Amino acid sequence: MNVCMNEIATCEWLTIPAALPNAGMRQAAVIRQSQLTKPAGALGRLEDIAIRLAALQGTERPCVERVHIAVFAGDHGVAAENVSAFPQAVTAEMVKNFARGGAAICVAARALDASFEIVNLGTVHDTGPLAGVTNCRLGPGTANFTLEPAMDVYQLARALGIGRHAAERARLNGAQLFIGGEMGIGNTTAASALACALLDVPPERLAGPGTGLDSHGVARKIEVIRRALACHSMHHGTPLEALRRLGGFEIAALTGAYIACAHIGLPVLVDGFISSVAALAAVRLCPGAGGWLLYSHTSAEPGHRTVLDALDARPLLDLGMRLGEGSGAAVAVPLLRMACALHNDMATFAEAGVSEKSSQC
Repeated sequence: MNVCMNEIATCEWLTIPAALPNAGMRQAAVIRQSQLTKPAGALGRLEDIAIRLAALQGTERPCVERVHIAVFAGDHGVAAENVSAFPQAVTAEMVKNFARGGAAICVAARALDASFEIVNLGTVHDTGPLAGVTNCRLGPGTANFTLEPAMDVYQLARALGIGRHAAERARLNGAQLFIGGEMGIGNTTAASALACALLDVPPERLAGPGTGLDSHGVARKIEVIRRALACHSMHHGTPLEALRRLGGFEIAALTGAYIACAHIGLPVLVDGFISSVAALAAVRLCPGAGGWLLYSHTSAEPGHRTVLDALDARPLLDLGMRLGEGSGAAVAVPLLRMACALHNDMATFAEAGVSEKSSQC
């Protein structure tokens, strides 16, 4: 499906304040948790999840049965620096695999009965028209950011807007939870470079093997990121400009989607390293967006923990995953569903005729 590209691309909408979680519903959920037939805190973080979702969804009894997954794909000019173990053709090949339903996230989406869409923002190799793929081509991938900005102003604005529209589609279709995934050979390099700029840390802290680099490949990747940071050193402190210069089409789209979700009050379950860097950019651009982000898992990519710490995030799982695509977030959805089921369906002490804890203890 082709998307019209004639709308004027701007970033003014990024300044809209994030919606506020419903404090009244949060308190109602806290009270309900105190009345359920269990010792206070006995379900640990499952209680916290249910309470937070109640505040985000504006209901005492939250639900995450209707999940929307959007996977954003795009190529990276920095792949020319030999920073990936896989050839750049894999991005377009994986878009075709998504369309056929053969990727891990496709399997997970079916298992969750989640709505699923693929958005191609620009691959080097043309995929041709594909059923179920929205084509929003911004170019044949980004530019090589060791030499020039990854995106021009128009491409950045369009990528952010494409993410925004995905979030709005999810809300219009009744989604109760949004998951953003990504695909793009070279995007761990872009995410690492962007996070280095936003956090003011050296690339040694964040760069990892990505799709499977050996130690020599990681060293080369670190040097490439170092050159990119030097090339754009005057712009590290401006989040939007750092995103334009060091990010990618799909990273910008994720950033836009997260900010839009915060604007319209749609909870987000963030995936792994690359998605978390997009979340970091979103929070820097719209501080209130952080209240709408839940974090699914800790990636095996070594820089992820540093990014999570900067976000003050507490991921739900640590399974050694590093696939991307939104797969780690999808795996965590049953945990959210269980938290909601326990919160909603357990009997209260009064309903079950069970004695409550003595006030003298």
